Amino acid sequence: MTSQTPSDCLFCKIVAGEIPDDRVAESDRSIAFRDIKPAAPVHVLVVPRRHEPTVGALAAASDEDLADIFRLAARVAEQEGVPDAYRMIVNTGTAAGQTVFHAHVHVLAGAAFTEGRMV
Repeated sequence: MTSQTPSDCLFCKIVAGEIPDDRVAESDRSIAFRDIKPAAPVHVLVVPRRHEPTVGALAAASDEDLADIFRLAARVAEQEGVPDAYRMIVNTGTAAGQTVFHAHVHVLAGAAFTEGRMV
């Protein structure tokens, strides 16, 4: 796994307001913003304000922060008009496709899903 510190983490910079984002929702513990390279008509990233490299590390560090990213993801789906038809994806590690080592959840919707891919 690649290690990033808050000072060199893209998502920490977004959380801090150093890099602009297309924010769609936020809570005291998390933010949600549109992915810059969407894989579906709705593609929002939900990111805890706390820097932890993976969702597993976030779970070990803070039950509250872990629960909050999933609550905010559900709120985003509701706001985007897809409360009953969305997918949440968490990539852990480079081999699984994680490219930013700050825990986050992808909320995807707006396309038909088949097993293993969207169509």
